[in-house]
Parts: sequence; structure tokens; C-alpha cells
Amino acid sequence: MTKLKLAVIGLGHMGKHMLHRWVPQFAEQVEVAALCDNEESRLQQEAEAAGSSARLYTDYRVLLNEEQLDLVYIAVPPSMHHDVARIAFEKGVHVFCEKPLANSLQEARHLLELAEQSDRLHAIHFSFPMDPEVVQFKQLIDEQAVGPIEQMDFYLEFPQWPRAWQQNPWITTRHEGGYLLEVGIHWIHMIQQVFGPITQVKSQIEYPSDGRQCESRVSAVMSLHNGMDIHVSGTDHREGEERVSLVVHGEQGIIALENWSSLYMGPNEAELRPVPVRGGEDELPVFKQVLQILNGKPGQVYDFYDGYNAQVVLEALRKPGEGVTDLRQQLINRRD
Repeated sequence: MTKLKLAVIGLGHMGKHMLHRWVPQFAEQVEVAALCDNEESRLQQEAEAAGSSARLYTDYRVLLNEEQLDLVYIAVPPSMHHDVARIAFEKGVHVFCEKPLANSLQEARHLLELAEQSDRLHAIHFSFPMDPEVVQFKQLIDEQAVGPIEQMDFYLEFPQWPRAWQQNPWITTRHEGGYLLEVGIHWIHMIQQVFGPITQVKSQIEYPSDGRQCESRVSAVMSLHNGMDIHVSGTDHREGEERVSLVVHGEQGIIALENWSSLYMGPNEAELRPVPVRGGEDELPVFKQVLQILNGKPGQVYDFYDGYNAQVVLEALRKPGEGVTDLRQQLINRRD
């Protein structure tokens, strides 16, 4: 089997995971041909730690112009996603992009158009709906295990932002940081996959006095296509441990997906009990699926349609208008 030539652009938290954790699992299928980061010391350090013979670049434009690649993994800050993906498509390279798709709805729409025009794979790094806990959560919802749904509550509550392991220059900025963008986007996409389109948003945001800083508190209502409301509570001043959870209130009880991977169900909040979850694979589902598709095998990925439609909701939360924002004219159905 001829190995696919991969470039990893951005060696922050996710880029390091790709280089040190995920690529070694599929070393027989993929070769890291090039690495890029704007900090030369970090670039050298991570390449040496991985024992990589990849060519090193501090400018992604030079990399994409010089290298013959099959796939690029984009793990730079959101404001750079558009330019990196645009050039990759122009060079005929398959694109696997970190979330969110772009740094604005306009950029996300343009990237979707470029992806449509290309014959290249376009995948965005959404893996949450593939997690065993979410698969079982969806099954319980589909089976109406707690009866018809009456309301949902979505919590994005942190004792501090950023979290201790997330220190970088941009993650606290209003331009391309914040917990809505970094964490909320995963849950927005998961909700769209489990419950269907989010078609209306009413959002209120409190910001710190420093105009450069991201949101501090969020109070919002996201309405599904069927009229069901999801109440959103966000803060970076939570007392105690962080809570990132979706609680579904049904006529006959409650199902709660707590902190990504803990599933509970019961007749009321005081009587919630853990739901045993069948185990899944240890390998990163999305990267494995990307490689399978590129090797001509069946695979499942979330593409730039999913990335765009999640961004529609994200931007309505981050940049609220007056009253309720109707999203129906902005959402786009996948074209087969």
C-alpha cells in the first residue's frame, strides 16, 4: 500500500495529538511529509520528539506550494482556517480541518463553496456524535425512554477560561476564542445530529470590560425545527468543577449527558442513575474514517456542510441580534 502524504499545519494542542498519538496508530497508511508552526523552536522540538523526518516550515503558504501532498490537517487558530483550506483546495489536496470551520459565517460559506467545487475530501474534526455515550444517548432519545421531550438544558459552565491546559495567545480573545467557539461548537453539532436542525436562536452575552476578551456569561434559547427549546447557560465563574452537559426533560423522566462521557437517566434529578455504556474503539474515529475513505474504503466523516451549519448557530449565539434570530434561510442541505 502506498502511504498517504500528510502535512500537519499548527502544532498546538491538537496538532501535537495528531503527530504523537494518532499518526503512529496508522503508520502503515500515512506518512508525515511536512510540519508547520510559526514558532520555530516548537517546530524543531516536536519534530525531534516524534522522531520525524518531515520537512519543516514556519510558513504554511510555502509548505503548500512546495510539497506534493495527499492530505493536510489544519490545526491553526480559527482565523487562519480559511486561508489554509483555500490554498489546499487550489492545490488539489484533501482537507481535514479542526473546528470551527472558519472564523465567521462568511468565511465558512466560502469554504463550503470551494469544497463543493473541488473533488477533494473535506472533513471537519467532529467526533462527538460517534462517541459510544452519544450513540447510546441518541438511542434512548429515539426510543422515547423518558417519554416525549418537554425541554432541554445545555450547560457550558467553567470555573475559569481558559482551562489550565489551554493556554495560548488567542483562546481568550473575542475575535477567535471563548468557550462558545471552542467547546460549544461540539455540542451544537451533536445536537444537530441527534435532534435535527436548530432553526432559531435568542442570545444574551456579557463581556468583560476589556473589549478584547471573550464572553463571560451567556444566556440563550436555541429552538429546534420542531419548536422544542434548549436553554443555554454559560459562565466562566462557576463555583466548583466545570459542567458541560445536556439535560433532557421528558414527560416520564430525565436523561442527562454530563461532562461529555457520563450518561444518566431517572424519574427526576434527585434519582438519576448511571446508564452503562457499551465500549467503543480506542482509535480516533474521525482520522481513521478519513484514511479509510482516502484508501477507497467505506467511512463516515462530518464534512464542510456540517461545519457550516454548526457555524450558523455558533455565530448567532456569539453575535446576537435583536430578539430571535431565524436561521432557516442560512442553513444549507447537503447536495448529493
